[in-house]
Amino acid sequence: MSAWNDFNDAEQQQSFDLIPKGTVAKVRMTVKPGGYDDPSQGWVGGYATQSFETGSIFLACEFVVLEGEFAKRKLWSNIGLQSPKGPTWGNMGRTFVRAALNSARNVRPDDNSPQAAAARRIQGFHELDGLEFIARIDIEKDGRGELKNVVKMAVEPGEPEYSALMAGAEFIPNRTVGTPTAVPTAHPSTVPTTVPPAAAGRPAVSGKPAWAQ
Repeated sequence: MSAWNDFNDAEQQQSFDLIPKGTVAKVRMTVKPGGYDDPSQGWVGGYATQSFETGSIFLACEFVVLEGEFAKRKLWSNIGLQSPKGPTWGNMGRTFVRAALNSARNVRPDDNSPQAAAARRIQGFHELDGLEFIARIDIEKDGRGELKNVVKMAVEPGEPEYSALMAGAEFIPNRTVGTPTAVPTAHPSTVPTTVPPAAAGRPAVSGKPAWAQ
């Protein structure tokens, strides 16, 4: 590394152009701790966040694109847990987490076997922190009316893009990038799961994941 006043070896600026709507990419999700706990709901570890304006509870998540043209790009979205307005917000969050777990653990959405059911259960939000899955990237307006990229959907096994992405292809709307090849479908119990190092003060996870036992 050069001296502090020599910036020749610094990385060049990355483009802030929006990722095209509908792009499918492998991402890693990180839950940004908000310090809100509700043991009666099983929400512990300080992962959840409560909005001071609306009172809604959610997981504030950062998504990093892992591969392809948009590698290292970051996106931010919230996963709803509870809202004073009714169950819709929380149900949408549950739907997203179910799909993300299916994607990460290679479980088809119509698989109702005992092992598939176990793969869709988590012991705590720490299992979502560091989860890697295939996501479909969208575009929406933020609170200031400016466009931003978000992650609202996970691509699940059985969808054409899932096998192709796992084989190293890319899916960018109106482009053809890479040549997808067939990927054998693995049983949930054979899919390796990487658990991120536990942060200070959070429950550690070790050994074989509960869903694969």
